[in-house]
This record gives sequence, C-alpha cells and structure tokens, in this order.
Amino acid sequence: MDIRVLQTFVMAAATENFHQAAEALYIAQPTVSQHIRTLERELGINLFERVGKRVRLTPAGKRFLPHAKALLEQWHHGLEDLLAWRQGYREKLQIAVSPIIARTRLSHLIHRYTKLYPDVDLSIKIADSVEIGPMVQSGQADLGLTRMVPGELTLHTYRLYEDPVVFAVPHSGGDMEAPLPDWEQELQTKRLLTHNHPGYWDDLLLLLRQRGLSLRTMAVSQVDITKAFIEEGLGVSFLPRSAISRELFENRFMELPTPGLTIPKVATYLVLPKRKGKGSEPVQRFVDILAALYPPLPEVHGAGRA
Repeated sequence: MDIRVLQTFVMAAATENFHQAAEALYIAQPTVSQHIRTLERELGINLFERVGKRVRLTPAGKRFLPHAKALLEQWHHGLEDLLAWRQGYREKLQIAVSPIIARTRLSHLIHRYTKLYPDVDLSIKIADSVEIGPMVQSGQADLGLTRMVPGELTLHTYRLYEDPVVFAVPHSGGDMEAPLPDWEQELQTKRLLTHNHPGYWDDLLLLLRQRGLSLRTMAVSQVDITKAFIEEGLGVSFLPRSAISRELFENRFMELPTPGLTIPKVATYLVLPKRKGKGSEPVQRFVDILAALYPPLPEVHGAGRA
C-alpha cells in the first residue's frame, strides 16, 4: 500500500473536503480523488460519502481511520529511527519535562549528558506537570521531570531538590537604599496573579485569607505570562525563586520578605516506570547524573501535590 494514499485518506477525513485536503498536502484535487478511489478499491469498500460539497466518512471509513493513523505513525517512527541511526545515534532517550524545569535546570543536565553520551538520540517533550505521569506510564517518555507527585501507581517518584517560593513584585526603579514596601500592603493594593504553578496555590491562598487579607486575584496558568504581567505592572505573585532569578539579577523584580507568613516550598521530582530488573542504559545513565548532582534520591510514596 502506498503510504501517500494513507496520508491523503487521513487528511481528507480530518478536513471532510477533498479540495482542502489537496491544499494541505500540496497536491492536485484530482490526485486526492484518485488516492481515495485506489484505497477503496484495494479495501473493497467505500470510505467516504458525499454530503453536498463536502464528504464524510462512512461507518467503514470511521472504523479504518485509527488503523490508518497507526500505520502512518509507525512509518514515521521507522523513518526517524533510521535517520537517527544514519546520524550516528545508537540509543534513544525520551524525556518529559515541565516548562519551569526546562527553563531553569534542564540545559545543564542535557549539556552534561550529551558530553558523556554523544551517541544517544535525545528527545525532549515539554508538558504540564499533571501530564508527565501519564506520559511515562504509557511509554511516551522514558522518564519525567515534574513539579508534582503523579497519581499513577505504576511509577517510581524520587525527590530531586526543593525550590523556595518568594513574593515577587515589579522593581520600583527608585533609591536602592529605600526601605522595601510592606508585603501585606502590596498584596491588598495590587492584583495577585495565581495558579501559575501546580504545587502550592490552594494552601497559600488559604494562609493569606486566614490573615484577613483582602485579595483581588487573577488566575494565570503560565509562569512566563505571569512574569510578563508583573513586569507590566499588572500584578504581583508568589513564584519559585529559580523561575525569576534572571529578573531579580537584572533588577526587574524585587523579592519582598513576608514576615509572619511561612510560604510553602516546591520540589522537583524524577518519575520512572516500575520495571522488573534494571532499566535501559540511557535511562540509567541519566539517573546516575541526577544522583551525582542531588544525592540522595529519596523515593516519594503516594499521590499528592508537590
């Protein structure tokens, strides 16, 4: 079966329009029709039916679609594997990592790993912390670096390091010797940007409200957007110090002390699948590097938040 015919079928199923499928694949519309006829003839059944100017899958087409997608995925995986082998890679390591870890600690780890093991084909998949456990469990990633303890029971989770959370406000740009603003006043006069991290916001908001503080909040789910909003004067937030180290160094943010308030810490976790015996060599080498940097690696039991 011609792989191009399968690609045409999958695209036509997605667009429900042969003209749009042709444009997406950079081929002529008659070629799309020819590919579909060829596939239907080979399978001995109609895959599409016309509805006005559009097309839609028949029951047979709907049944065949997941198989066509799986065949295409296997084909592309084979091509990537062959290309990696031609480039000198002999092993592969897929890492799922949360955005905040990717921006702060990952480059150092990758530098160290690739220098020691240049023949390993590395694949970095950026995902929210809540997605990393399922990715490792399903085999989409060989290991994960996350900011929360996954709930999947078929995983090993190890704490790597803790990161203090600090109260970040825009830098005033004034006299460096001037006293710092009062943190409670800053909270009550500016909007608090929340839920940019999965690990601590519910507990922290409870602590703040127990102090009787009147808060105006805005949930912003991305750390980078939170930092941009702070710099534009749209609010203040509690963020891991590692996430704002550059802004603090460049005097774009100020870290205000919060006397009387114990701010929760966050941790970074290594997630591995539970396997009998030793894992693959690329995974074990990465774990060895982490163990050298962050000894020991205590295992965390049970699901919960970081």
